[in-house]
Amino acid sequence: MDKKKLTQKTSWFWKWFLNSQVVVALIIVLLLLLIALVFTKVSYLFEPVGQFFAIVGLPIVIAGILYYLMNPVVNFLEKKGLNRTLAIILLFIVVVALIIWGIVVIIPQIREQIGSMIKSLPGYFDTISDKASEIFKDPSFKPFQQHIDNSLQKILESLTETAQNISRVTLQGLGSVVSTLATVVIALITAPIILFFLLKDGDQLAPYILKFLPTRTRKPTLRVMTEMNSQLASYIRGQLTVAFAVAVMFIIGFSLVGMNYAITLGILAGFLNLIPYLGSFLAMVPVVFIAIVTGPIMLVKVIIVFAIEQTIEGRIVSPLVLGNQLEIHPVTIMFVLLTAGKIFGIAGVILGIPFYAVAKVIAIHVFEWYKRVSRFYEDDEKNPVDE
Repeated sequence: MDKKKLTQKTSWFWKWFLNSQVVVALIIVLLLLLIALVFTKVSYLFEPVGQFFAIVGLPIVIAGILYYLMNPVVNFLEKKGLNRTLAIILLFIVVVALIIWGIVVIIPQIREQIGSMIKSLPGYFDTISDKASEIFKDPSFKPFQQHIDNSLQKILESLTETAQNISRVTLQGLGSVVSTLATVVIALITAPIILFFLLKDGDQLAPYILKFLPTRTRKPTLRVMTEMNSQLASYIRGQLTVAFAVAVMFIIGFSLVGMNYAITLGILAGFLNLIPYLGSFLAMVPVVFIAIVTGPIMLVKVIIVFAIEQTIEGRIVSPLVLGNQLEIHPVTIMFVLLTAGKIFGIAGVILGIPFYAVAKVIAIHVFEWYKRVSRFYEDDEKNPVDE
């Protein structure tokens, strides 16, 4: 009798254990962690895959960005009755013409302004040093003079050591520089080819991928891919459009107030604007530095230009172009920027937000599927387990 009761208790325990959704969820998590652990032990097997993506990654990224910019134009021309291939070739000709125009007209001015800026840097530093010395010679700073001198001395020693380290590793890093240059050249050659086929056959990519999936998963997968594509398209087009508008506004504003290096600083501001929230602040650092050296009047003019640009961008340009498509909280954006920048550097800062947006879409759909399968989030009256 006791043995029979023990058997019944044991049977009840295993039924509860196997039917418990919490236990099953924990087992799934444990299996995923074990799989991740196994992958870390055999990571060397995936090194060829990593090297492959290191080679093709840059041209694919460049082609993808240009695809989202040029595809609406190609679609528009195709709707007007123009053959799609002919429309792509025509758009390529226009882009090449714009690049040649930029090389002939803009690049020489930028090169001249950068050369002048580099020549003027010693004078700027001397001016800043003289003004700082005048400020620190004030009697009110006398109690802190020794501490200030020590701090300046440490800064100079740190800068000297950094310069020596840079000069020492320059020759050592020559091989990596050559490798990077080769990668960039390969990307510039292959990216237009990838871009052409993306524009020509990009609409067939999703149906082709779906053919390899089970029939039941095709519709939800297509829905996820469509939403991911929409997020990427909205972000890339919006950010590049806003960055271009910011560059134009700064170039015009700096030129009107007589700021030196207006074109270079405006283009730099537009590029840095690709970094959400931090871009505008980073763009103003060199501008304020040059304005301080030029004089207090120029500093006031630059601040006015910055205020006008921020007002136009925040109230008109960004709401019209970007809107709230990504629906990402500013604090989340800051965390993503800091984390991606720490791990992947500049590329992580620029590409972190769109990749996070894609990951967010995937996570939301996976969570919705998990809610349907697990039934953990059903109402009590609809949950058959509680009945």
